Amino acid sequence: MIEVVCNDRLGKKVRVKCNTEDTIGDLKKLIAAQTGTRWDKIVLKKWYTIFKDHVSLGDYEIHDGMNLELYYQ
Repeated sequence: MIEVVCNDRLGKKVRVKCNTEDTIGDLKKLIAAQTGTRWDKIVLKKWYTIFKDHVSLGDYEIHDGMNLELYYQ
């Protein structure tokens, strides 16, 4: 079980607990449940890498305590 921090730089910072086997789509659904936005409107980035929904967190090497950038489309 890892904890990922997502910051949208507009004052909203979300901490989500998930597994490394979960996909980015699963993480977006957990974030959407906490923020109240629709999960398909969320875009997760790290620098210039846009994370795709079907790839797991372990494949992207997302570890415990990692910060991700949260954008809305």
